[in-house]
Amino acid sequence: MVLCQGGEATAAVSAAGDKEPEVPLSQEDGAGLGQPQLCPEPAVEEAGVEEPRVCGPCSGLSWPCCRKAPGAKKVTSCPGVGLFYTVLSAFLFSVASLFLKKIEDMHAVEVSAFRCIFQMAFVLPGLIYYKTGFLGPKGKRIFLFFRGFFGSSAMVLLYYAFQSMPLADATVLTFSSPVFTSLLAWIFLKEKYSIWDLLFTLFAIAGVVLIARPPFLFGSKIAGIEGNYTDRLKGTIAAITSAFSTSLTFVILRKVGKSVHYFLSIWYYSVIGFTGCVITLFLMNEWSLPYCGKDRVLLVSIGILGLGGQIFLTKALQKEKAGPVAIMKTMDVVFAFILQILFLNRLPTWWTVGGALCVIASSSGTAIRKWHQSSKKAKQNEI
Repeated sequence: MVLCQGGEATAAVSAAGDKEPEVPLSQEDGAGLGQPQLCPEPAVEEAGVEEPRVCGPCSGLSWPCCRKAPGAKKVTSCPGVGLFYTVLSAFLFSVASLFLKKIEDMHAVEVSAFRCIFQMAFVLPGLIYYKTGFLGPKGKRIFLFFRGFFGSSAMVLLYYAFQSMPLADATVLTFSSPVFTSLLAWIFLKEKYSIWDLLFTLFAIAGVVLIARPPFLFGSKIAGIEGNYTDRLKGTIAAITSAFSTSLTFVILRKVGKSVHYFLSIWYYSVIGFTGCVITLFLMNEWSLPYCGKDRVLLVSIGILGLGGQIFLTKALQKEKAGPVAIMKTMDVVFAFILQILFLNRLPTWWTVGGALCVIASSSGTAIRKWHQSSKKAKQNEI
């Protein structure tokens, strides 16, 4: 067997009786480039010695099946598939939000509890398959707990916002989360916070003001407000708090890094969310099943669509960089406007459109800047 460095053979030949070093089967494709790799030795093959041939960078596949082996077919990834997954995820989330608006006589906390049940049913087989356990590493459990608490709180608050204010307005307000993430990362993770981040924060605040339209700025008679302004104000506060909780979740996940399997992270999210929802419903005496078949179908559909949206968003982040995915995710707002016009018969006001443009500019600018910084650091590391 010949020891190769970066694909070029070096003068090191193992004896016939030597054992081959084991190759980890869990190594990802492309990992270990520039490291010593095991390549087939013609002399051993001619001698008639049957020896398993494996290639280090290719997850331990037998050599003829290796994509880096001579004559093997190269698997080319479809360009733009990650962005397509992002758009599909945005569409599924938007339809789930529309179904939530159509459900009658069900509290947002109850809908969230059913959503958590669907997530637990999906994640449990994955935990068993990957043998991650149900608690995670001892040093990471406190982070996982707070990830589950803030993540599930963000879901409940978002659902409440959807029920209390127009669909498009609530969706736009949640896009202020990247601005909160930059600020919290500066405070807790000591990441850089520049004048550009401050500018994007001001843009997000301007967008929130245009959508909320507080009476002390816009007068007591506010045009284009759906329903009671008090309910709308509660929905606005819930949506902003949901965005803030989402940002806390991102900071915690960034702190944890890749040391915890993402299935375990979703498991904490689902279990803590379900437990909190059940306790809240009993205290509020709001626990009840939907009265009609239509609401039950919508409830099941929300669980399936929400789960599908999470899956495609995860796949998008696996295929594409976070910057383009964050920018393309603004399609949530576009779909929310379209669905609100087509199925809820409500045209957005110019105030909402202006606020949406401010918030989208803020979140997109933050994403582009972070993407540019990460690309610049990657090039510096290569040099």
